[in-house]
Amino acid sequence: AAYLHDAGILYAMAVRELLRQGGNPRDGRAVIRTIRGSNKIKFYGASGQVSIDVNGERFLDYAVFDLQKKQTATGEMRIASKRYFTFQTINFTPEYQKMGWPDGRPPSDMPECGFTGELCQEAPISEPDLALVLVGSILSLIVIGTVAFLTYLVVQSRSLQESMDTTWWKINFEDITLVPLVNGSYRSSSKQVSGNQSNVHHDVHGTDRVEIPIGIYQGNQVALKFLERTHPPDLKSNRFALKMREMLHENLVIFFGVCVELPNVCIVTQYCRKGSLKDVLKTSDFELDWMFKTSFAHDIVNGMIFLHKSPIKSHGNLKPSTCLLDSRLQIKLTGFGIWEFRYGKKGKTLDINNLGSFFIELYWTAPELLRMEDLPVNGTPKGDVFSFAILMREVIYHEDEGPYVGIHLEPKDIIDQVRDGIAVPPLRPLLTERCEPRIQALIRQCWDESADRRPDFSSVSRMLRLASPEGDMNILDNMVSKLEKYANHLEEVVDDRTAQLESEKKKTDRLLSSLLPGIVVDQLKAGKTVQPEQYELVTIFFCDIVGFTAMSAISTPLEVINLLNDLYNLLDDIIKEYDVYKVETIGDAYMVASGLPVRNGVRHVEEIATMSLHFLSSIMNFRIRHLPQEQLKLRIGINSGPVVAGVVGNTMPRYCLFGDTVNVASRMESTGFPLHIHVSEATTNLLKQIGGYFLVERGTINLKGKGNQLTYWLKGK
Repeated sequence: AAYLHDAGILYAMAVRELLRQGGNPRDGRAVIRTIRGSNKIKFYGASGQVSIDVNGERFLDYAVFDLQKKQTATGEMRIASKRYFTFQTINFTPEYQKMGWPDGRPPSDMPECGFTGELCQEAPISEPDLALVLVGSILSLIVIGTVAFLTYLVVQSRSLQESMDTTWWKINFEDITLVPLVNGSYRSSSKQVSGNQSNVHHDVHGTDRVEIPIGIYQGNQVALKFLERTHPPDLKSNRFALKMREMLHENLVIFFGVCVELPNVCIVTQYCRKGSLKDVLKTSDFELDWMFKTSFAHDIVNGMIFLHKSPIKSHGNLKPSTCLLDSRLQIKLTGFGIWEFRYGKKGKTLDINNLGSFFIELYWTAPELLRMEDLPVNGTPKGDVFSFAILMREVIYHEDEGPYVGIHLEPKDIIDQVRDGIAVPPLRPLLTERCEPRIQALIRQCWDESADRRPDFSSVSRMLRLASPEGDMNILDNMVSKLEKYANHLEEVVDDRTAQLESEKKKTDRLLSSLLPGIVVDQLKAGKTVQPEQYELVTIFFCDIVGFTAMSAISTPLEVINLLNDLYNLLDDIIKEYDVYKVETIGDAYMVASGLPVRNGVRHVEEIATMSLHFLSSIMNFRIRHLPQEQLKLRIGINSGPVVAGVVGNTMPRYCLFGDTVNVASRMESTGFPLHIHVSEATTNLLKQIGGYFLVERGTINLKGKGNQLTYWLKGK
């Protein structure tokens, strides 16, 4: 991940430089040429210093190891020399220049018989032997010259390396570009606290108020921790810088160096834009979930494990304000090391009786350290474990009032009781059921009164993984994992909702199809206007209940509704078997048509005729629920001819039929007899063409508006 991160930054810087030169950023060869051997494209990334030579290879630091003999049977590889790419020189490690020769001593500088054989009596040298000696001598001279030249280079490079190694951490303040705010002042924030209490001001609640200017150094956004100095710091020893140079870990803030020119004496470190853990705890707008809390704890533990194995050995100032968060919400520890440079003194004293409001800053200090007057400048490993326990308690409970919330004592009284350790059990922050039992047990072990009984951070890491396996991932990785699970779950939900939507859509389509013809529904759903259409030949069916008015008079409204519902359900089930369309029902009248809205040739008359016979046969077995002894009688009329059909209205639209054919069909029904199918002459002629139907002539009757018309009875098929 670190190399991928640095590769992305390297590519971005190369594109930016190429654009500045007026080049094409889509030209890959131009981008490569811009990267190679460019002094303008180099930066300090997550994997260290990044700089590319003219061959396209990255400069790297190297170390040469030599097998150093020990008293045991095996040897040990130790660093014999180092090469730092920044200076292009080789630096031999002085204490390991002695090499282990095969015979315990270096080879003799004199041949056994001398260079010319003067020490041995030999026969006269022949010409071939003389030539061989000359060649050997020349080769020897070449080797000696080469060794002498290399020795000179080594000495020179060593001298240059020594002079450069002592100043790599010195930063010229003019090389830093400060980032001003809109009002022209520098960024003021409580987001980064490096642990220098002399520059931290506290209010009555112990809130840190620190001005942290932000700058750009070698393409990196950095935080500047200014130190109050009246004279330049004493930098005779650069050991502190050598130690800080090795502090490269994903959970530690990167140390870039220091500025030593008055009045701009400052420490330059990586800038973490999300602030400190203290800022997160002070924010009560949202509650951190368990994943965030355990991920923070894992980050702190991983950083402390690396720190304890480093030359610095311990932190000594672990608390919420020294736990910073980068843009990936990853904890990065700060406030450790370079004590002498920070405070201008070698020792760290603690006058417990003259601290004033500073007692709050001692909440995270182990009791054995509170009992000391001269404290270790970097604390102790076991003291760091105690600090972690107090810090872990704050993270779990997400309280901004400090770790000892709920204990009604003044800060001085709290520190006095923790330092004395007389109480049984000793005074510690309160733990409630909000904390998972295994985490509670871990916290209690870490703040044990006896430093020897506290676990080291490697053990803490194992116990933390057992208590919260998911927290071992980085927050961003954890969030990505959760988002993947959520996305998978969302896909399932979408599929389920889509299925539900499809089901509801089908229900809606069925409902619409029961109100309007399917072809009309499709046109309306597509946003089209349904134009009226003329049909040359269709068959219209009407039927009603004989004596419905008298039957309604002796029935309740609910009984009438039940009667019509039972009847229409029966008829609706029947028409499903035929190529017909139910136009409407008005009271006891039931209207059906065939041949529209989808034309079916001459089958319309056959479909209506057969359906009518089916109606009569089914109605003979129909029983009225509230009048079981009564026989329900239908009167049916059929006519064939041209009609015009169209949708009428926007609110509750209706598919209506217009034309003389509809009127004649209605007259055929009204002039018919109970349990008879009355058909017009036009319908009869069509049925005779098809054949297979039994028709009986009724005779001539007078139809309103049509005069005398010859009609027939449809008796069967």
